[in-house]
Amino acid sequence: MSEHEDMTVAELKDVLRERGLPLSGKKADLIARLLEDDSTSGDEEDEEFDDDFDDLEDDEDWDEERIHVARQKPKLDDETKAALAFRKAQLKKQPAFRRQEWFRYRRLSRTGWRKPKGNDSSMRKNRKYRPPMARIGFGKLASVRGLHPSGFREVMVHRPDDLDAIDPNTEAARVGARVGGRKRATIHERADELGIRVLNRRRGV
Repeated sequence: MSEHEDMTVAELKDVLRERGLPLSGKKADLIARLLEDDSTSGDEEDEEFDDDFDDLEDDEDWDEERIHVARQKPKLDDETKAALAFRKAQLKKQPAFRRQEWFRYRRLSRTGWRKPKGNDSSMRKNRKYRPPMARIGFGKLASVRGLHPSGFREVMVHRPDDLDAIDPNTEAARVGARVGGRKRATIHERADELGIRVLNRRRGV
């Protein structure tokens, strides 16, 4: 699963609009279109980097930090891998839960799911031609609940010392949103030393 699956349809369409891609289709179609574009752009970047790397092989002053480092992957048993694959298939079939009257107000289309309320709410009363509501039947497997799509269990990090308690084989770090750029860079350096994957690593930091 990618980061696009956590976005709403409105946010996905904004990204597609910026890239000049079609906006038609369901949420799964939009995500697939973005993933295809990401893979295509990634291949082009790899080709450009390979050309640059060939040119730098004869240069004694080339920078070793430009070498691509693969992302860390968790050590999972077969049962967990199967459960993650099953959850991914479930998410593809899951409808996009819309907030009540999301089509009427732009701000509501960009917010997450909220339970419909009100005595006259047609959505709460399950009347026809209303978007689906989040119910217990849409729940996922409990064995992989809370796991990142990669299989890591996320651990919130706010300072470099928090990384010492993380197991790089099963856990990954997620830097807090309020952490500044200077401290974030220090956290990234410390994570690279310990072999810990940072899920929300920013470019250029």
